[in-house]
Amino acid sequence: MTLHVEKLCKTYPTRSGPLGILRGIDLDLDRGNALAVMGPSGSGKSTLLHILGTLDQPTSGTVSIEGTNPFALPEHELARFRNERIGFVFQDHHLLPQCSVLENVLIPTLVGTHRRVAVEMRARTLLERVGLSERLDHRPAELSGGERQRVAVARALINHPVLLLADEPTGNLDRRHAHEVAELLLDLHRQENTMLIVVTHSLDLARLFPRQLEMIDGSLKLQEVPT
Repeated sequence: MTLHVEKLCKTYPTRSGPLGILRGIDLDLDRGNALAVMGPSGSGKSTLLHILGTLDQPTSGTVSIEGTNPFALPEHELARFRNERIGFVFQDHHLLPQCSVLENVLIPTLVGTHRRVAVEMRARTLLERVGLSERLDHRPAELSGGERQRVAVARALINHPVLLLADEPTGNLDRRHAHEVAELLLDLHRQENTMLIVVTHSLDLARLFPRQLEMIDGSLKLQEVPT
């Protein structure tokens, strides 16, 4: 398995004792596969995504991405691994307002040894694929919400990640634009042969995915979502 998660736990200290958020989660995913994880607010969906994205560390358990345990890496190597192997799409697009569409997509390539001509061609190609080839020089304030999220999707893919993570990627969009962004995300995932994991409250979004799981009952076990 390209992604292998075993007995993953996350607890936080509180005045009344440790609070368990993730409790023994097991998960396997191969390249080319897509998974939607549902659950109510506070159920731990985002915590799981942040650990899979190496933005947070588990209390116990293991995460392996392409045979690498990222949490065993020194900090500088972990940062490089995250930048090169994992792409993120959040509910808020997190675009830099002073940068153009093209510049925002290129931001993840500013570290490392990327060839400038090659990565700019890659960015232009991605922006064409998301339907924004005519908006390269626009600033985020000149774009609609759906267009900004399309830029965020292109940015997440710029470094050819093996794992693509999306946290409520359509949460700030109306129904029509949400469906467009969801379809785009799935299409690009298939074209790029990534692993895609989305956490969402939206049953409409989850139903577009071939695999649907749910965190329930406070224990944060993964259960099949009814269709």
